[in-house]
Amino acid sequence: MAKAIASMTGFARSEGEYAGTTWSWELKSVNGKNLDARCRVPSGFESLDAKVRSELAKSFKRGNFHVNLVIDNKQKSVKLQVNEDILQQVIPLATRIGNELDAVAPSIDGILNLRGVLELVEEEETVADQEKRMELINVSLGEAIKQMAEMRLQEGSRLGEIAQSQLSDIETLQEKASELAATQPAALHERFKRQMSDLLKDGSPVPEERLAQEIAILVTKADIREELDRLTAHVAAARDLLSEGGPCGRRLDFLCQEFNREANTLCSKSSDVEMTRIGIELKATIEQLREQIQNVE
Repeated sequence: MAKAIASMTGFARSEGEYAGTTWSWELKSVNGKNLDARCRVPSGFESLDAKVRSELAKSFKRGNFHVNLVIDNKQKSVKLQVNEDILQQVIPLATRIGNELDAVAPSIDGILNLRGVLELVEEEETVADQEKRMELINVSLGEAIKQMAEMRLQEGSRLGEIAQSQLSDIETLQEKASELAATQPAALHERFKRQMSDLLKDGSPVPEERLAQEIAILVTKADIREELDRLTAHVAAARDLLSEGGPCGRRLDFLCQEFNREANTLCSKSSDVEMTRIGIELKATIEQLREQIQNVE
């Protein structure tokens, strides 16, 4: 079964929450010759860097990825706790001062309201909670990667349609060039005879054998049938790759180079203004195709 082609550009985001901790993954990908990932994670979560790279390699072959993990602990459970060290200093001090000044002994409320006696502290996580949170963070990473893969496939489908259309344009131009090339020998024959007549104004006859030799040389130099045949083969190969799907961007890019080589040769061999125009239009269409192919994984 043929695989769909994928783009190298995409974006994905996933979120999660556990025991008062929330997090979000953001993934962005752009064109790249190989698979490369830049990962930003909060302090204490550095081990996820290797996990991210491993998971990306399972789903993608090419692309530059930017991965960001944001952790928020603001909703984490907190509790009031007596700072025993400060309390043990406050009670004797309050008692001594009260005795010296013959003052009323401090109340419990008064002592607790002293700065530092009561403090808010986060409840300590159990090892089980830490493991569960990390497990869910990894699940969220998987969801983001799945979203990214789906988006790249959607974009790849659009790229495939554009590429097929541009290949059809190349075929049309190739057919026009082929039709024009069929009329070139006769046109070269007439042009050469006129040029010779202009040069030989004294009316001296040109030997037919010599004339035939010169025209044969011109026709051979202007023959573009090999270039047109190779263009046809390259179009067929490109269509096969698009139909086959999967990571085919590198091979399609190579074919674009071959397309361009044939178009350049066609232009250099052109002895006709119309053929030159077709060659230039062909080069422009090939460049448009190459720009699309640059996005294919």
